[in-house]
Amino acid sequence: MTVDLFANHRDTYVQFLNGRFRGKDGVRRLYIERFSKTFVQGRNGPVHGFLLDHLQAQDVVDYYSNTSPPMAKGRFRALMSAGTHESMDQKTLPRGLRQWWEGGLYENEYIKEDGVWKIFRLRYYPFWHGTFDKGWQYTPPDYVPPFAKTLADGDPLGPDEFVQNDERLWPDTRAVPFHYAHPVTGKMVEEADLRAPLLGTDPKEAKPARLIVDSFA
Repeated sequence: MTVDLFANHRDTYVQFLNGRFRGKDGVRRLYIERFSKTFVQGRNGPVHGFLLDHLQAQDVVDYYSNTSPPMAKGRFRALMSAGTHESMDQKTLPRGLRQWWEGGLYENEYIKEDGVWKIFRLRYYPFWHGTFDKGWQYTPPDYVPPFAKTLADGDPLGPDEFVQNDERLWPDTRAVPFHYAHPVTGKMVEEADLRAPLLGTDPKEAKPARLIVDSFA
């Protein structure tokens, strides 16, 4: 099960959109209670006619031997093709027949727990979505709306807390900071180069770059 991939650590969490789901209870709430039950009625396996191909590529993983327990960081690009086949019964689909493209990025952290590598902090930034008929050019801003309430505020499937970092979707194209330096120069990417100013305008006038908080040094 997905939940078993995560560490038994008080600071374990999944960051998705503008929310953080803390601990294994939070992981279960997001992946099992929210995703699995919504898309496939809780089945731990494939469902006829439902597609969710989730490719991860361009992976960069760094191992840190000077930490206790041993830790690692990983950066991955995600490309997703998802949707439902027209033969599926619409009455059983909470969101009806639909299909979409999705692209995002992971900046994750891992720890070695009892000799086994486990996910410590999973941060997924789903940058853009596009329908098949019009593509991403006409995708409404924040196609997937941010969380409006936390678990404590009354959303039984909501995050434990919000990420105070103005996380937005396409057409916001601010980059996620790299956990590693340039492989040739040894320099970190400057904050201004992670911003996404309007074409031809001064980056200093644009929104601040995204942040990765709570990252181990």
